[in-house]
Amino acid sequence: MNKITAAITAVGAYVPDFVLSNEVLETMVETNDEWITTRTGIKERRILKEKGKGTSYMAIKAAQNLITKNNINPAEIDLVIMATTTPDMPVAATGVFVASQIGAVNAFSYDLQAACSSFLFGMSNAAAYIESGKYKKILLIGADKMSSIIDYTDRATCIIFGDGAGAVLFEPNHEGLGIQDEILKTDGIGRDYLKIDAGGSILPASQATVENRQHFVFQDGKTVFKYAVSGMADVSEKIMQRNNLTKDDINWLIAHQANKRIIDATANRMGLDEEKVLVNIHRYGNTTSATLPLLLSDFESKLKKGDNLIFAAFGGGFTWGSIYLKWAYNKQ
Repeated sequence: MNKITAAITAVGAYVPDFVLSNEVLETMVETNDEWITTRTGIKERRILKEKGKGTSYMAIKAAQNLITKNNINPAEIDLVIMATTTPDMPVAATGVFVASQIGAVNAFSYDLQAACSSFLFGMSNAAAYIESGKYKKILLIGADKMSSIIDYTDRATCIIFGDGAGAVLFEPNHEGLGIQDEILKTDGIGRDYLKIDAGGSILPASQATVENRQHFVFQDGKTVFKYAVSGMADVSEKIMQRNNLTKDDINWLIAHQANKRIIDATANRMGLDEEKVLVNIHRYGNTTSATLPLLLSDFESKLKKGDNLIFAAFGGGFTWGSIYLKWAYNKQ
């Protein structure tokens, strides 16, 4: 019997309707389109404005998009992994609610939080479950409502992040397609450079923490940028070397959409031409857990069976890594 590998067999996505452009941001904080574009590559981002709707709303929409497009029976899904850093609420896992709402009545579910690397780490989780032979259909969703934790008076962060969701289905493959290798890394040194100070067990929410605006994302941009450039580039180059891949062997780089300069630095280290680098940061900004599946959804028609894809991400904590995957299908 051939070895079981975990292949992506379907993708889906959802982004909110409201577009927050650089021009609109110019009216909110001291910034301008040229400053944002040259430093990040971002032109606009999507924001979920509807009251009472959180990360689960977008995750459900992305999952339903995948299910409808591919005529999948949700009752056949074995597991739903919810990759997110902005759960609907503390304690109650968002993925459990999402699974119930999409009709995945026979699935178990849990949330996975590794900041911007959440979806990448979720790919590793999904692959392990599939390769075990116990599970046949695993839905991995990456979704974040970053607007819920962003201070729109802080130009260091509000220009970067947007809201969105993407989903992929993993299934067993016997043709040698799917996930081939992974390099995943973490380093607790990042704890102080990208964080939210209050709301956790160290500093619970209080009137003082709210008044001090300690429930919003803080980022030491220069430090995070330095670690992200070296981290993503290092693991992407290493995974190529470990699998004897040259730049000619790689069809596509699927990089976390945090900053265009970080993406370019990773591609340059890999020796890749620009046309092999998938980019949509200009449209969505950094959607955290959703960037990788949104790339797959936006460019699904370009991906061909057998294509070699290198995924790369870097997130708070710090968390980072790279995954080598062979694409398993041609879009009909």
